[in-house]
Amino acid sequence: MAAERTPTGQRLHIAFFGRRNAGKSSLINALSRQAVSLVSPVPGTTTDPVRRPMELHPLGPVVLIDTAGIDDEGDLGRLRVERSFQVLDQTDLAVLAVPAGEEPGEAEERLVAELKRRGTPAVGAVTKADLDPAGARRQAARLEERFGFSFCACSCIGQPGVAALRQRIIAAAPVDPTEVPLLADLVRPGDLIVLVVPLDSGAPKGRLILPQVQAIREVLDAGGIAVTVRDRELPDALKSLGRRPALVVTDSQVFGTVNRAVPPEIPLTSFSILMARHKGDLAELVRGAQAIDRLRPGDRVLIAETCTHHQQKDDIGTVKIPRWLRERVGGELQFEWAHGGEMPEDLSPYRLIVHCGGCMVNRRLMLSRIRRAQAAGVPIVNYGVCIAHLNGILPRVLTPFREQGGMSGGNGG
Repeated sequence: MAAERTPTGQRLHIAFFGRRNAGKSSLINALSRQAVSLVSPVPGTTTDPVRRPMELHPLGPVVLIDTAGIDDEGDLGRLRVERSFQVLDQTDLAVLAVPAGEEPGEAEERLVAELKRRGTPAVGAVTKADLDPAGARRQAARLEERFGFSFCACSCIGQPGVAALRQRIIAAAPVDPTEVPLLADLVRPGDLIVLVVPLDSGAPKGRLILPQVQAIREVLDAGGIAVTVRDRELPDALKSLGRRPALVVTDSQVFGTVNRAVPPEIPLTSFSILMARHKGDLAELVRGAQAIDRLRPGDRVLIAETCTHHQQKDDIGTVKIPRWLRERVGGELQFEWAHGGEMPEDLSPYRLIVHCGGCMVNRRLMLSRIRRAQAAGVPIVNYGVCIAHLNGILPRVLTPFREQGGMSGGNGG
């Protein structure tokens, strides 16, 4: 099924919040029509966020996220609450579950305040409505007035109201969480696009990495002609094409080699820079590149990767970029790494954050991390922008976006 092959980072993320035993897991099971989340009358059954990719017509591929109770207690409970709130960084739409007959308290007020601060759309569900259907409907009306977003009464026993909740989720969902294309707006019908794909030890056997596959698909969808070649065959490929490419897109790791091979009149950029615009805020990441020239030996640099791939011998994030930054600075730097969904709570000690392209996460999470860095006063740059700056070719590889007026990935999220 096509929806099952849609990458997680391209799906709408719908997260369910509420107290322990508020019925969040039951709602997810009812909406997905399958036993996605463990359900138990024991409070605190869900201890960590649980993600379930599925198809929700007409929204298409989505990820439903079940979270721990936002009222959990004790040292471990506070950690669970913290993890639940961290989910907000990637939440495109929130669903707040409030049990029938129970009044929301401080935990719900804190959550709603955070949703409003972030501009995250939300809907609410008065769960366990079968206990008192009329009372649950009156409660839903009161909560709509109190919190300022739609609530409906529903029960997972016989599922009355679940269809109504599904319709409210559909109505409240952002139109397109990945509204900025990867490169489709840079391609006209008939354009020849050359994609430079090095097949080093880190390349997955029998596969291309996600941004490369996505780029090929967008070129084809736009009516362009995609030519894929390794960096070592690029010079011969350019000679044999018969006409000038409209754009060359390369892996950032071979920027220097490709820049020398591609004549200056041919537009050039990288997959990582395309991702910076597609998933984040390209203009802000470009501003962050200026901080590379201000680094001094001993400065702390955070390198953040959203995926947890197996580290290779000459890994880009743990080996190459640190080596290139040391060479630029002329001394040792203090490097720290954040992998997967983790980021240090306090970013202020760092002089620079170097982030991966973010192909495995959604746009809201990338924008959230950029905004966190801004709030802490710490410059942030992504791999491709960083490498282009170190190679002295950043102005060149930004030319395709300036010509399109697309230097920023937007400020949503």
